[in-house]
Amino acid sequence: MIRVLLVDDHPGFRAGLRTLLATAEGIEVADEAASGEQALALVGRAQPDVVLMDLAMPGMGGVAATERLTHDHPHIRVVVLSMSDDDDSVFAAMRAGAKGYVLKGARKAEIVRSVQAVAEGEAIFGPAIATRLVSYFGEQGREQGREEALPELTRREREILGLVAEHLTNPQIAARLGLSQKTVRNHVSAVFTKLQVADRAQAIMRAREAGL
Repeated sequence: MIRVLLVDDHPGFRAGLRTLLATAEGIEVADEAASGEQALALVGRAQPDVVLMDLAMPGMGGVAATERLTHDHPHIRVVVLSMSDDDDSVFAAMRAGAKGYVLKGARKAEIVRSVQAVAEGEAIFGPAIATRLVSYFGEQGREQGREEALPELTRREREILGLVAEHLTNPQIAARLGLSQKTVRNHVSAVFTKLQVADRAQAIMRAREAGL
């Protein structure tokens, strides 16, 4: 049996989770907690394999509780079950050691699957969170690729070169980035010098070769 500790400050939501998990084969609810402090106090007695953790709670929030739990009890797997789907919440939970992140309102099968998956050593994220992570890390990878392709340029110079490649004029680039036209001209000049190109057409060719 997979023993689960429910941590949420809303009794009604905990009751719904308990009912949901009671119908899932191989899962039992070991105990419930209404705060991070209470979860830490109960964990020794409850001996959970998985903790379903809310983030926004009075007192110790879910991120701090997750960090303490995963540090003091590394065998316990934490799945965040939250209304929050913003980047800050997702990455804070991951840094704290959560092995899963599912949004409240997820289907019963998704919640049950998340408990089973992390108990088996997997990491699991709900569809909306997974899409956000793929997008974030994809952008990070593209930016790293640009840096590797054009290491002589600064981040701002690569950004401006990308806009030059979109055939934006200096005034349009200045308006897009909130810079003065003089500043943009200086950046464009620096890009031309570093890339050893004579004009915008050659700069655009270099930008496209670099994947901008």
